[in-house]
Amino acid sequence: MFTRSVNDVEAVEWGAGTSQRVLTAKDNMGFAVARTVVRKGTESKLEYRNHLEACYCISGSGNVEDTEGNVYPVTPGVIYVLDKHDPHYLRASDHEDMELLSIFNPPIDGTEKHVLSEDGFSSY
Repeated sequence: MFTRSVNDVEAVEWGAGTSQRVLTAKDNMGFAVARTVVRKGTESKLEYRNHLEACYCISGSGNVEDTEGNVYPVTPGVIYVLDKHDPHYLRASDHEDMELLSIFNPPIDGTEKHVLSEDGFSSY
């Protein structure tokens, strides 16, 4: 057994916010956990080609949109699940940051970086 606080983990800038990777592959749990903050008013084109991801909203609000134009509101208590390596648009509302608890399988190693651009979906 062990404990770890987000206060003990460096916040990694990912382009539209920060991610604190509190559990990574080196912890040998078979999944990873990150505290993700999406800055208010931002939109990111994201895709996880090597990981499945589920994000549970802790605070704030926004939405996630798939490539077919389906928009899903994200508010506290809502989880969105990218179960097919889904490319998606992640947006925080204009008036507040959105805080998510992100779970990855297989686990990320914690050094991954998004490269956000207009050309395509950022992936790792």
